Amino acid sequence: MSARYFILGAGYSGKAFARAASGAFPVAGTTRSEAKFDALRRAGIAPVAFDGTDPGPALAALAETTHLIVSIAPGEQGDPGLDLLRNAPPRALGRLRWIGYLSTVGVYGNHDGGWVDETSECRPVSRRSVLRLAAEQAWQHRAGGLGLPLAVLRLSGIYGPGRNAFVNLENGTARRLVKPGQVFNRIHVEDIAAALRLLAGTAAAGVYNVTDDEPAPPQDVVAYAAGLIGVPPPPEQPFETAQLSPMARSFYGENKRVSNRRIRATGLNLGYPDYRAAHRAMWEAGTWRGDAGDGRSAISGTEG
Repeated sequence: MSARYFILGAGYSGKAFARAASGAFPVAGTTRSEAKFDALRRAGIAPVAFDGTDPGPALAALAETTHLIVSIAPGEQGDPGLDLLRNAPPRALGRLRWIGYLSTVGVYGNHDGGWVDETSECRPVSRRSVLRLAAEQAWQHRAGGLGLPLAVLRLSGIYGPGRNAFVNLENGTARRLVKPGQVFNRIHVEDIAAALRLLAGTAAAGVYNVTDDEPAPPQDVVAYAAGLIGVPPPPEQPFETAQLSPMARSFYGENKRVSNRRIRATGLNLGYPDYRAAHRAMWEAGTWRGDAGDGRSAISGTEG
């Protein structure tokens, strides 16, 4: 049986996965808005409308699917992707061989700058991370009931073309907030795509931190990018005096160093093991602006 992939929530990471596949296998993906159909097609994704209310088109695509990638964030009303599978007739799941669930390292919560791996205690702080951990567990239960391998990919802060420090410097939103001892891990979107391809290809199951090698202070990333393009970085600003949205401030309430040892042990070779290698490559290749539809920046998490 030839592989056919279906992405629930074909956003930034989903499009990167399809581009990397380069037509090696069919990829379909959902979006809430038909206005985004053309962007999905440009990425090599057959668009499917799915807003959680009319499951018909998604069920039709699911019936042809061998590998399912879930990138829909759960909400207070539940997880639309999980509801889709719960309500799917058996014939719609007959070809399914593997499920990949894109989660976030936010489920670990705060560890005061200490190292965490897949065996570490999850103590999520924000409501969105609490919901994400519950969704992980629900997907594990559902996949177990179907007898299918499920890989949970816990992603660090996602960046890449269209979402990076260069973009923020260009549009004037770059800031160098300094909170002593604060570090974040990151992951380039193309390394997410590579991890998905590897785990799906081996029908791997379990939890994997998909993250770079180097947790680093966020202000260092901005300074490095500014140096590459020869502009002065924005001045450093104490975190305590910064005006931030509640969501942005909540990210700084979680401080940890995330180990990628387990995903590395699968044979994954990160194309961008740290922020310096990634920004240097994007600048030299001229790819940092990316697609117009991918131009917002992200700190952590997955697409909704």
